[in-house]
Amino acid sequence: MAKKLLIIGGASLVGSTIINYAKDNYEIFATENNIPVNNPKVSSIKLDLIKDKKQVIDYIKKIKPDAVIHTVAFPNVDFCESNHKLTDLLHVKITKEISEICSDINSKLIYFSTDAVFDGNKSGMYIESDTTNPLSYYGKTKLEAEKIILQNRNNLILRTTVIYGWHKRSRFTNWVLDTLKNKKPVTAFTDQYNTPTLVDDLAQSVFSIIKKDLSGLFHTSGKSCLNRFEFAQKLAKSFNLDPNLIIPTKSADIPQIAPRPKNGCLDSSQFEDKSGIKFNKIDSGIDHIFSLSNKSTTNSNKV
Repeated sequence: MAKKLLIIGGASLVGSTIINYAKDNYEIFATENNIPVNNPKVSSIKLDLIKDKKQVIDYIKKIKPDAVIHTVAFPNVDFCESNHKLTDLLHVKITKEISEICSDINSKLIYFSTDAVFDGNKSGMYIESDTTNPLSYYGKTKLEAEKIILQNRNNLILRTTVIYGWHKRSRFTNWVLDTLKNKKPVTAFTDQYNTPTLVDDLAQSVFSIIKKDLSGLFHTSGKSCLNRFEFAQKLAKSFNLDPNLIIPTKSADIPQIAPRPKNGCLDSSQFEDKSGIKFNKIDSGIDHIFSLSNKSTTNSNKV
């Protein structure tokens, strides 16, 4: 019998990529909001996680999935810093309700978290046992959600950072490439480091988790720790764009509402050992999206 998977946020960067990697032995359900899923192998329903939270819970009860994959969050850290009540509702309270119903019907909850649970003061890459100390309200609410989810030992949390791919919702890569194609300058930080994560690796991780019935807390991110300036430079060179248009700057030079950790690099060795998934280094990840770009003629053709 096919396993049932419910993806909350089926049109998101992560959600839609998971759908693309799903094999025929999975029955896929998904929620969508303003952007439709548009995939014939998916049973989707339009639900806003905030406005329609009761319907979301009822939907989970109705289909009784083997696993619920929760990809929805406010991606704008500055928005979260200025909107505590709404951020707390989505990241904590609604996540708590989803976690509780998953426990009631014995569904595994797979939740995507963030490097923002750390303060960025460590000199090396963060491992799962390192002390958390979020700087932003975004990070604080994601950490609170982690604590709620881990009350059920069947659940699993994936901390990740700077997700990218050949996709219309890959924000950083699209912004860099589109700006450079228009011969305009890109300003990129030299003092904020992350391990950019190819979304395809995350999608394959989900299916390994389900197959091996993994649970707990894992770091899942790329293997290269670099700053945004270095990332943008690599994108420019791979796509044959002008790297001289990329302007290095310090984060202090551009006002931001929410504080960010200077080091958000995550060590995924533990998950790689458990899952068998090997995450891409930045060069091979960019090579992958470049090869996909050659298969489409315009940005509107991105999956």
